[in-house]
Amino acid sequence: MEENENKKSSFKTVTSSNPYNVKKTNSGFGKSVVLPFCSGVLGCAVVVGTCFGVPSIRSYLFNSVPSISSTKNSSQSSKVDGYVSQVNLTNYSETAVYAANKILPSIVGIEIEYTVNNSLMEMFGRSSTSTATASGSGIIISEDGYILTNNHVVASSSEASDSYYQVSEATKLTVTLFNDDTKYDAKIIGKDEQTDLAVIKIEKTGLSKAEFADSDSIKVGEFAMAVGNPIGMNSSVTCGIVSATNREVTDSDGKQYTLIQTDAAINSGNSGGALVNSEGKVIGINTLKVSGTGIEGMGFAIPINSTTDVTSQLIQYSKVKRPYIGITGIDLSESLSNKYSIPLNEGVYVKSVEDFSSAEKAGLKSGDIIIEADGSKVTKMDDLNKIKNSHKVGDEMKLKINRDNQEKEVTLTLGEQP
Repeated sequence: MEENENKKSSFKTVTSSNPYNVKKTNSGFGKSVVLPFCSGVLGCAVVVGTCFGVPSIRSYLFNSVPSISSTKNSSQSSKVDGYVSQVNLTNYSETAVYAANKILPSIVGIEIEYTVNNSLMEMFGRSSTSTATASGSGIIISEDGYILTNNHVVASSSEASDSYYQVSEATKLTVTLFNDDTKYDAKIIGKDEQTDLAVIKIEKTGLSKAEFADSDSIKVGEFAMAVGNPIGMNSSVTCGIVSATNREVTDSDGKQYTLIQTDAAINSGNSGGALVNSEGKVIGINTLKVSGTGIEGMGFAIPINSTTDVTSQLIQYSKVKRPYIGITGIDLSESLSNKYSIPLNEGVYVKSVEDFSSAEKAGLKSGDIIIEADGSKVTKMDDLNKIKNSHKVGDEMKLKINRDNQEKEVTLTLGEQP
């Protein structure tokens, strides 16, 4: 959203010598009193007339007086020296209208049907299957029908299954477009649980593709709009700001994400929808919210920059090909090292090495301690995984290990995660 600046008109005060050469005399009432008085009145008239004849001066004279009157598109913002200044909200409103009109044709509603099997009912000889439904949102990413959404929108949730109820994968998937009541059948192209992203497709062309922004350049405090279909309310928008960037969040399943935080309201059904900037360009995929007593306005979105590679792989391979080392590791700590007489207090202790893995081929052994990867210090598995995930399948990765109190360098070629 562009910031408006109220610029005060600047001007120069120009003075000139009196065109009348008036000499002072010591005699005569007319010369000593009347003439100077008339000259003063004439001079004042000339100056005032000149000032009001110059628009910039006239504007300054009137605008320099603080106003306490309100206007239709203004709201109280501050109080200085007893006067209330005004902030015009027209531009904010126009920004929201523009952003909404830009993104809404690219947002879809998604409805999912599941089959639920009740084993408890089977025990009593009753019908054990029923149909359950769920809803979410999606973003059109191509004119020929590819749609980006969350994995948890189209995949059955592990939380929905227990010892008695088993939820199937989606049995039916339908998509509703903006200002179109037609329901289009959709199919899942690919999904990835680790990033909580999925791509689905409908057979339709000429769709309005969303435009992406650079999510790495967003700033705290800038305009943010969440767009989606919460609780069946199609094409809903909520406005707020970017509350934080690169926020580390752990979801209810224990998965960790690096997300954009916003106070724009995100409700059930918003998942998979867009978080956009003032230009209506997508900066994130709405995916999580924090709820509970005393909690307000804490929603989270996956930065759009982090989705591009995943999206292309889901379309190409129906999955994400991830690099793989092939070890089971344990984070070392001082207490753990003392308990098992391990020589180091920091690093990743290799508990086991998988057969035929990249680690085995490179010569890693159980009991090795990984202390560096690609020249960066490693103190825990998260450090190692972040460095590994910056590579692609087939890339080489250099490790420094401690084996029998001696340091050694190992180079391995990353395989594909099973």
